[in-house]
Amino acid sequence: MEWIDDAIILSCRPHGENAAIVTLLAQEQGRHAGLVAGGQSRNAQAMLQPGNRVKARWRARLTEHLGHYNCDLVQAHAAAWLDEPIILSIVASACAVTEASLPERQPMPGIYAGLCALLELRDADLWAPAYVKWELGLLRALGYGLDLSQCAANSGSDNLAYVSPRTGRAVSLEAGAPYHEKLFPLPAFLLGGTWDNSSIREGLDLTGHFLTRHVFQHSQNRMITQPGTLPSARQRLAEYFGNAAIAPAQAGQQIAI
Repeated sequence: MEWIDDAIILSCRPHGENAAIVTLLAQEQGRHAGLVAGGQSRNAQAMLQPGNRVKARWRARLTEHLGHYNCDLVQAHAAAWLDEPIILSIVASACAVTEASLPERQPMPGIYAGLCALLELRDADLWAPAYVKWELGLLRALGYGLDLSQCAANSGSDNLAYVSPRTGRAVSLEAGAPYHEKLFPLPAFLLGGTWDNSSIREGLDLTGHFLTRHVFQHSQNRMITQPGTLPSARQRLAEYFGNAAIAPAQAGQQIAI
């Protein structure tokens, strides 16, 4: 069995004395792991950094086997941002969330394209809001999309200020006033406005809630240390933006909206 595909490195972990087990998101093959001989060497480690784009060749005797990779570097996304630790943190988070959320060996070309678009950003100021929007897109692709287009209470599109933690639908300022302590703030940049560290934190709180509720609640992926939690790289990213506040509503809490 053999295939060749464009792919993004999601993770690389040592195996034995010299090899490494590498997990990729391949354009046509989806999330797929394989063994790289000599993957712990200095040259291989530089190529196998999370976020790097490669041309991958996978071979195995049977489809169900782990198989072996030969990879050629196409673009070193991580190397372009060595002086920007927050962008490196975003790259690490995106790769960890992708690996933890996707089923193995199922084609996900839309998610692959979205991750490529994020990694190819060249304006450092756009990375944080783009990342939050990327997580919204990931939720949508997995069937858990949020509806931020109109108010859940009156179907209007004016003065949208909150998001229901139960339904994922937007709520206007007026309709949400009685429940504001139980609702997530709707960051202005998700509606085309500006952003700062505080609004990025709010956006990460929002997407993190629905990722833990719907995607990671029963996950057995090694990236999830406990069911219903986020990958550690994603938690570190939230901490960077000051995410120390308790979420405004728990997953099982019932509210009127």
